[in-house]
Amino acid sequence: HVQLVESGGGSVQAGGSLRLSCAASGYTYNRNCMAWFRQAPGKEREGAARIATGSGNTYYADSAKGRFTISQDNAKNTVYLQMNSLKPEDTAMYYCAALHSDCNLALQLFESGLGTWGQGTQVTVS
Repeated sequence: HVQLVESGGGSVQAGGSLRLSCAASGYTYNRNCMAWFRQAPGKEREGAARIATGSGNTYYADSAKGRFTISQDNAKNTVYLQMNSLKPEDTAMYYCAALHSDCNLALQLFESGLGTWGQGTQVTVS
C-alpha cells in the first residue's frame, strides 16, 4: 500500500507563504486522486484541494481558490500545496490523502475517511 509523508509546515505571519509537500512511497499506483485536507482545533476536517494525478485536473475549496495551488511532480511521487496570502484562519493541521477514485467524485469519499492519509504537518499563521 502507499505511504504518505507531509512536510513543509511551520509558523508564518499573515500574508506570508508556505509550500507543503507530500511524498508518496510504496505501492503508489492506487493514488490517482491526491488531496490536501486541513483540520483546525475544534473544527471538522475540510478539504482544501485535490488533483487527479493522471490528467492534472485540480479542484479547490472556496476558501482555497485564488490563494492555494496544488501541483505534482510524478517523477518524485510528490504532491505540493503552495499557499499564499495566508490568514490566521488557515491555521490547522494539514493532511495529505490518496484515493483510487475519480477525483471529481472523491471529496465525499475522502470526507468519509476512505483513502490513505499522512500524519499531517502543522501550519500556524499569526
